[in-house]
Amino acid sequence: MTDTLTDHCFVTVQHAGTPAGQRIDIDVGGVPVPTYFAEPRNSSLDGPPRNIILYFPDVFGAFYPNSQLLQDYFATQGFTVLGIDYFFGDSYALHVNDPNFDRPTWREKSVNQAKTFTPGWVDAVKQKYGTEGVKYFAVGYCFGAPYVFDQGETGLLAAAAVAHPTALTVDSVLKSNAPVLFSCAEIDDAFKPDLRRSVEDALSAKKATYYFQIFSGVSHGFATRADPSVENQRWAKEECARSIVQWFKRFSE
Repeated sequence: MTDTLTDHCFVTVQHAGTPAGQRIDIDVGGVPVPTYFAEPRNSSLDGPPRNIILYFPDVFGAFYPNSQLLQDYFATQGFTVLGIDYFFGDSYALHVNDPNFDRPTWREKSVNQAKTFTPGWVDAVKQKYGTEGVKYFAVGYCFGAPYVFDQGETGLLAAAAVAHPTALTVDSVLKSNAPVLFSCAEIDDAFKPDLRRSVEDALSAKKATYYFQIFSGVSHGFATRADPSVENQRWAKEECARSIVQWFKRFSE
């Protein structure tokens, strides 16, 4: 996996709000994997979940307020959401103000943890909720994007989405057969225009089902860490979330 994390991956504006979800643990081989869990308001009356989003967070993690609020939004739209904490409580959010923080070592550790625990975590979620009458979707931001395509390769996903992805290659995208939405930033050194266009050309040649949207005037990270006081950033963040919901709903019937 190519290391394409850039400085924009580590910049944030924390959003205000009160998270509505909760922490649960998903057992993976005897190891409790922290997971953010959000569900629709009337889920107890509607029976078992039928549409589940697997949320693969950026380096700030599933429990960062911005991520929690985004997962809560997806839940308000009728999805049960599970966000994996492959950082095991040690997301970059804890180190954002540390000028001496060793990013490369932390990233290596975090990638190893994600690769080790994500497949088992997904299997445990499937065991918990089943697959009969259930549709699974996956969304990945920045660091989390490759794990979306890993799951797309298994045939589990009804649809997939990524926003300002990192560590992708044309081949890693093509291995997935799930319909995929790309939400892209105009300014993005991690998913540059030449790579973006190569991915689009390859998906077109494959006759895949895909959708690209490119937001002008925003940088890598806008979908989770935009500055809400800047109208263009706020709109792009909100429109990205709305688009992901509509993309998933298209394939949820």
